[in-house]
Amino acid sequence: MATRRSRLAIGIVIVAVPLLAIGGAGVKQRLSVGGFVDPSAESTLAAERLEAIFGTASPNYVLVATAVDGDVLNSANTAAGRGMVEKLEAIPGVLDVVSPWTLGELPEDTRNPLRSRQGNKAVLALRLAGDEDDQRHTAEALVDSTGRQGRFEVVATGPAEVSRQAAEQAERDLVKAELIAAPLTLIGLLLVFRGWRAALIPLSVAIFAVLGTFCALSIIASVATVSIFALNLTTALGLGLAVDYSLLLVARFREERAAGHDVDHAVRRSVQTAGRTVLFSAATVALSMLALLVFPVAYLRSFAYAGVAVVLIAGAAAVIVVPLLLARFGHRIGTAATVGTAGTAGGDVFWARQANRVMRHPWIWVIGLGAILIGIGLPFRQVDPGRIDDRVLPEAASARVGADSLRHDFYLVDFNPISVVAPWIGPDDVTAITEFEVRILELPNVYRVDSTQGFLGTGLSVAPTDYNERFRAGPQDGTWFDVTTWRNPDTHEAEELVQRIRELDTRVQVSGTTAVVTDTVEAVRSRIPLALAIVAVTTLVLLFLMTGSVVVPLKAVVLNLLSLTATFGALVWVFQEGHLAGWLGVTATGRIDVFTPILMFCVAFGLSMDYEVFLLARIKEAYDLTGDNVASVAEGIGRTGRVVTAAATLLAVVFGAIATSNVTIVRMFGLGLALAVLMDAFVIRATLVPAVMRLAGRANWWAPRPLRRWHLRWGIWESDPIEIDPTDRR
Repeated sequence: MATRRSRLAIGIVIVAVPLLAIGGAGVKQRLSVGGFVDPSAESTLAAERLEAIFGTASPNYVLVATAVDGDVLNSANTAAGRGMVEKLEAIPGVLDVVSPWTLGELPEDTRNPLRSRQGNKAVLALRLAGDEDDQRHTAEALVDSTGRQGRFEVVATGPAEVSRQAAEQAERDLVKAELIAAPLTLIGLLLVFRGWRAALIPLSVAIFAVLGTFCALSIIASVATVSIFALNLTTALGLGLAVDYSLLLVARFREERAAGHDVDHAVRRSVQTAGRTVLFSAATVALSMLALLVFPVAYLRSFAYAGVAVVLIAGAAAVIVVPLLLARFGHRIGTAATVGTAGTAGGDVFWARQANRVMRHPWIWVIGLGAILIGIGLPFRQVDPGRIDDRVLPEAASARVGADSLRHDFYLVDFNPISVVAPWIGPDDVTAITEFEVRILELPNVYRVDSTQGFLGTGLSVAPTDYNERFRAGPQDGTWFDVTTWRNPDTHEAEELVQRIRELDTRVQVSGTTAVVTDTVEAVRSRIPLALAIVAVTTLVLLFLMTGSVVVPLKAVVLNLLSLTATFGALVWVFQEGHLAGWLGVTATGRIDVFTPILMFCVAFGLSMDYEVFLLARIKEAYDLTGDNVASVAEGIGRTGRVVTAAATLLAVVFGAIATSNVTIVRMFGLGLALAVLMDAFVIRATLVPAVMRLAGRANWWAPRPLRRWHLRWGIWESDPIEIDPTDRR
């Protein structure tokens, strides 16, 4: 159709673009700022029970009010503070407000957790209704409650406000990244494709990929939670894969034209060979992204939805749109200089020579580069996964300023108690309540336990007040406890305390900030082996289908893991340990976001296999014709070296632009993937792959006889397989 009815096909494509744009319009409004917790985790179920039965929950929006004059509890500030509370309670979506002016009378020996150490600041803890997205809308309405409010200067923080500001910052950063990446990518496309007509080809594919994915995400968001952060991946992969696939097809087209074929024949041959590789590569990348679906957290699943959609749409668009454009304008594109694409029998001279240099001394390259990559990856042994907090935002962000004030001016531990639900203990069973409180107090790092019976702690025993009525519901509903620890909520000591409380009784349910972090990390950790197994097995199977070998797929998996380990080691060194953190403008917390390494692994592994497929397809094609392993490796790298390195460089530009984000997790994602694709293209594909394949020799293509014959019948080929003697027993 591309060659026979090109005008009709182009007309259909032109009509499809606005339809996709309409379908994907308003996708941002349909996406979520939440999805960071496991809905089936104990901490989530406990929080739901607390809200449903006891009408309470951890505050999700916090205002820090600094008195312009005097102590926050003097008469003038108290009157102003109560007036501010009344206005807040009247805002739709605000369930309740707890403040030092409305908390009620506390025992003399109990410090007021909502008043700062110096007495000039107060905390107003709000509970907002609904899920994370409902809370975001309410938080937007609460913006007018910040700034100068009578006798107070007010800043907002808390989970709902941090999520809102992080999402808005990420959206602004995405626009900034596109403005940075667009001109650089356009210049790169002109240099790589050697002509403006050819350079427009990947942009056409990218438009289809991005708009099509926006349309798909709009549909998916109607039935599942999709994170707004998935848009960053959509735009980056949409453009990057469009460049990859278009460059591969155009390179093959120019080869065919250089061989003397007319445009129609060159287009058909390009689709039959490189087009087949593109679809195979897209399937490989998509299956790597599918591994994210094994995690029970909507945030990670969102990237699976976006990743699979953009990869498959980019692959389909490449084999539809690119042939159409080549058929229409190929007589001009094909007459451009082809040196560097198919200018020699072995492809690009530089990359062919590089392969031969490596294969002359393979052990030196394998041992030397292998040691360097292992050394870079060593910090990954100390990885300490955790969850993000306000420190993902810039220091000047108001939510960060407010949270820093909580850390420095208040008793932070008072804001993050561990909530313990005990459904088997009646609210008036004094003996059972006291016994359970004593058992909790015997655990390490416990400061105080609150219940219907008052406040019990080290050197502290206070009778109940009206404040303690919140631990009571119906007589058959049980009760719950607030456990205050000496340790901050993001420490291992606090997480260990959560586990010890759970071990006190199998019927107990624990919630709170620390419990949520503990459960989230465990939910991700427990599924990592399954995700790795899915990625490894699908990669081995797909590469076997393409090569007919069991050795080459194993080599690909090992080298990819080596490359990614080095990338992760560098990220731990920077983002967890804090080296270069000041220069990069990030705050190292001593831990690393648990989601980002998993996400990066699936994306980077998929992209690595993308380049591996490009390379192996040409090596296998040459080896099938010649049977010469060394010459085939050199020719394959010569044919694809420029394609792979150019595509990786352009993709690194896109990811590098994303790394300019002021949200730490987005910056880590962009920087990590930029490092991963560059390392894969220039170190793995151009150096370690030829060295390892030279050492393996003919064993590269070994497979058990039944598998080898199965592959000859059902395998996937860059070109049609050559006929073999059926009596061959090699």
